[in-house]
Parts: sequence; C-alpha cells; structure tokens
Amino acid sequence: MNPIIETAGELCKILFPIEDRVYFGNSESNVAVCTLSSMKLLSEIVNSSLMTKVNIAGRLLSENKGIDLLVRHVISNRKICIIVLCGKDTVGHRPGHSLLCLYQNGIDWDGKIIGSQSPDPVLSLTSGEVLRFQNQVRIIDKMGEVGILNLRPIISSKN
Repeated sequence: MNPIIETAGELCKILFPIEDRVYFGNSESNVAVCTLSSMKLLSEIVNSSLMTKVNIAGRLLSENKGIDLLVRHVISNRKICIIVLCGKDTVGHRPGHSLLCLYQNGIDWDGKIIGSQSPDPVLSLTSGEVLRFQNQVRIIDKMGEVGILNLRPIISSKN
C-alpha cells in the first residue's frame, strides 16, 4: 500500500472515528442490505419493520478490508443470496463501485479487484472465496438511493 494513503487513512480514523456497525435481523432471511456511507439510511432501516425482512444490514466504507469482511460474512451464511447495495458511495474509495467490479470481474493474481478504479482495491480473499461469493449472491444495485420508502418494496419482495 502507498505510505501516503496509509498515513491519510490512519489520520482519518483519528479525526473522524466511525464505529463498525453491523445489525442482525431475521436469521431466516436471504437478504443483506449494504448502505455504503449512508449512516442515516442504515439507522432508518435498522429502526424500522424492514429488519424482519433483513438478515444483516451494515455499511461499507473501504474498497479492501471492508469488502474482505463483507464477502467472508456472506459466504459463511449460505442463506444470504441477495445483497441490496444502496446509499451513497464513499467519495475517493468508491467501495460500492469496487464491490460491483468484484462481483462482475473477480480478482487478479495479486488480489486486485479487476476493473476497480478505487485507490487500493487489493483483497486478502482467495479466488475460491470470490467464486463462492459470485455464485451465491445476486447484487441489486441501488447505489445512490437513500430513501427508505423507495427501498422498502425492493427489500420486502426479496424474501
């Protein structure tokens, strides 16, 4: 990793601390919701009746460690077969864009997400884990959508 980018990332953690937030809902649901950087949307979903239709809801802020964690969690839970990708993508890191590239293109021999335009889209996932992810889920791309009323019918219809 570039030392300047790594230093900037560490500085951001100090100046703008963001707690890891993952919320578990209905363990029988096949739907995961990723709100990218839209924390308000995540809060609205978690505090609504939608959580009875959602297995897990969380945010995604980085194009590397965040995607590693998301993919490993999803492939460890065979029930999850739909990811609703919504909210605003993080400017600069673009993890939503990288997640879609991973889903569509996979990784190269160095673990880099093929086609990603993020600054450091290098994962620790194996090609086998990526293939399991690609075969297990379908991503519903609603990036940019921050209205819970517009997402409610999409999430509710997927169970």
